[in-house]
Formats: sequence, C-alpha cells, structure tokens
Amino acid sequence: MGEVALDDVDRGILFLLQKDARNITIAEIAEEVDVSASTVRNRIENLEETGIIEGYFPKINYELANYPLHVLFVCSAPADEREELAVNALDRHGVVDVREMLTSTHNIYVEVVATDTRDLTEITNNLASMGFSIESSEIVTNHHTRPWAEFEFEGDEE
Repeated sequence: MGEVALDDVDRGILFLLQKDARNITIAEIAEEVDVSASTVRNRIENLEETGIIEGYFPKINYELANYPLHVLFVCSAPADEREELAVNALDRHGVVDVREMLTSTHNIYVEVVATDTRDLTEITNNLASMGFSIESSEIVTNHHTRPWAEFEFEGDEE
C-alpha cells in the first residue's frame, strides 16, 4: 500500500486519539480540529480502512491485575525466520507484545506477563524451544507513552 497524504485535520485526529482515545468524543475532536463531527467520523473511518489506525488497545497495569511479573525479553532470531517467529510467538502463553527490529542481532523484543517465577520459567523455555536465543530479560516497572508531537493540530495561525 502506498503512502497516504495526511492533512492537518488527520494529524490532529491522530494526536487526540493517541492522547486518550477512550475519553474523548467525536464532538470534542471536531471542536479541537475545527471541523464537523461527521467529518471526524469519516476521517477516522478512512484512517482505519487505510491501515494508518491499526487498532485501539487498553493500557493495562498487570501488577494490579494480579500478574506481578511483566518482563521484556531481548532475543535474537535468524533474519530469514524473524517475522514468522514473531507472529508465532504471539500465540504463546504469557506473550502480550512482540516487536521486530530491522537491524542488529538482538532483533526481537518479546513482552510477557507471568503470575510467578514458575510461570516465567515455562514462558522462557517455550520461547527458547521456538528458536529464539534469549539475550537478556528485564522486569518492566512502568511504561510511559505520549502522542507524537508531529500529529498535534496547529490550526490556522493567521
């Protein structure tokens, strides 16, 4: 799929959705980006259809949900198997996120949640049996994000 040209309205919508998609209404977005609510609905639909918006995901505090071990594995996988291994890893117990890196030998990051060390050991062994070489593992304490500033709506600056 080719590139899609985004205008200020599209970028403003993306910024506001990244900021807090759950707690903002179509009407509030419309007011912020200075267009009608129907325009915002149409724009969001187009952004979803073109694949620019890939989904809406809750941010979960796993510790409060009684999954105290939130771990990031830095792994290596053969370049020609990287994508297939990444996709297959998502089907494994405990895996919540997989990121493929384009370069470096540490080319797969696998985020997992576990209930205890026995569960974490099982997940670790499972990843290794798939063909990942686990280079390191780090316990995640917090994850902070923000909307990309390039999407922030500037409006008319006359």
